[in-house]
Amino acid sequence: MTSPSVPSPTVPRSDQRWSALQWGALLVLCAALFLDALDVSMVGVALPSIGSDLHLSTSSLQWVVSGYILGYGGLLLLGGRAADLLGRRRVFLIALAVFAVASLLGGLVDSGELLIATRFVKGLSAAFTAPAGLSIITTSFAEGPVRNKALTIYSSCGATGFSMGLVLSGFLTEAGWRWTMLLPAPVAVIALIAGLKLIPKTPREKADGRGFDLPGAITGAGAMLLLVFTVVSASSVGWASARTLGSFAAVAALLAAFTVIEQRSSHPLVRLGVLRDSSQVRANLGAATFFGSYVAFQFLVTQYLQNVLGYSAMHTALAFLPAGSLVAILSTRMGPVVDRFGTPRVIAAGFTSLVVGYVLFLRIGLHPNYATVILPSMLLLGAAFATAFPSLNIQATNGVRDEEQGMVSGLLNTSFQVGGAIFLAVVTAVVTSSAGGHPASPQATLDSYRPGLWVVTGVGFAGLLLTLSGLRRRRPSYGILVASSDTEAPGKATAAQGADATDGTERDVRDGRVTARD
Repeated sequence: MTSPSVPSPTVPRSDQRWSALQWGALLVLCAALFLDALDVSMVGVALPSIGSDLHLSTSSLQWVVSGYILGYGGLLLLGGRAADLLGRRRVFLIALAVFAVASLLGGLVDSGELLIATRFVKGLSAAFTAPAGLSIITTSFAEGPVRNKALTIYSSCGATGFSMGLVLSGFLTEAGWRWTMLLPAPVAVIALIAGLKLIPKTPREKADGRGFDLPGAITGAGAMLLLVFTVVSASSVGWASARTLGSFAAVAALLAAFTVIEQRSSHPLVRLGVLRDSSQVRANLGAATFFGSYVAFQFLVTQYLQNVLGYSAMHTALAFLPAGSLVAILSTRMGPVVDRFGTPRVIAAGFTSLVVGYVLFLRIGLHPNYATVILPSMLLLGAAFATAFPSLNIQATNGVRDEEQGMVSGLLNTSFQVGGAIFLAVVTAVVTSSAGGHPASPQATLDSYRPGLWVVTGVGFAGLLLTLSGLRRRRPSYGILVASSDTEAPGKATAAQGADATDGTERDVRDGRVTARD
């Protein structure tokens, strides 16, 4: 919950212009998120070249993608909590420095194992920069249109980075796949230097006796790491193998222990009460299904374009260019749309566009049919990312207290990355089982991809149904929705409501929608 007291000069109200320092800090945070998202997708087009150069099998190539997601998704909860307790600026800058070093090493290694290891380290660093950056924004901009604008710009950079990753990868792979690994290093160094100058130093929040909840950190991070590792490796060792079943049992035990610890801890890593808010649950499940389905879709499409249609890396990049361009154009304009219609409606529109795009792509064949099949799908997917991605970020962070923004940001980013890892592994397993070994013809290869595309479509449709469940008519509420189980004093609640009222107007910022009454 945002403080009802008078905001500091670094927190702009809706009637103030942003200073050059505020714009500069936001651009630094956007650059870091752009790099995080870029690294998830940029290796896609380069995978065939990496496999050929480092002699990696298809299952090993999956780890080049999943290694990053494993580190990213496994430690996001810990990264969010660390940002809250150790200082958001400090955590962000240190993690960004680690990201730069790991990027440099990733472009210099000469073995598949070392490449996967550097990808894992980069994922770990992103697990700290992402929630720290998001919480810096949500604690620096007033909730409502001002914050929605900042979050729209921020999340649009992430969506653009992910969408444009394949495009950049195609161009860089023509010169050599190592450039796809090296590119983020200098950009991260520039962002780090700028961050030291532009991200303001804020007084450290009083801990009030709060601990770091080490048992919760160990069990929570352990459960996420083991879950992602188990799902990713299940396709090679077997879903019904003793190792896979035993790992799932261990994950269940760790999650049970984590739940008990968080319920009993006076200062939990994750306050479970935040999940009593249905909008929070829908935001996190929506993030998992949205990003998870698209990561798997992207993996299949790059393989299809190159292995079946014979596209070069450059042609593959150009095939994805319309989607990335549409994200870059539309995503920054979503703030006013969210203010008017609310996040549930905008997210539902994004999921609808996503599913329709998947359905259209099911018509692919052995011959290129770009104008009537691939291009319409890419445009619809670009529109989906531009609308849903910023809206999910806004819905998850609205109405949350400043001291819990890092935790909520970590939860949301965990949902994105764990969803990506899980659904990518599931779709890969479906494709592998459908192939029945190494396909001998383009037709056999295409036939092995189709079940995976149906799974992707099903996951997207499930996310759409989940989102539509949030469109039921609500009783109007004129105040800030507080995602907290704590009992607030009546006077404090009144002050919070009054803090967002100007000229006799009360604001409703539930689910990102701003309405007013006289």
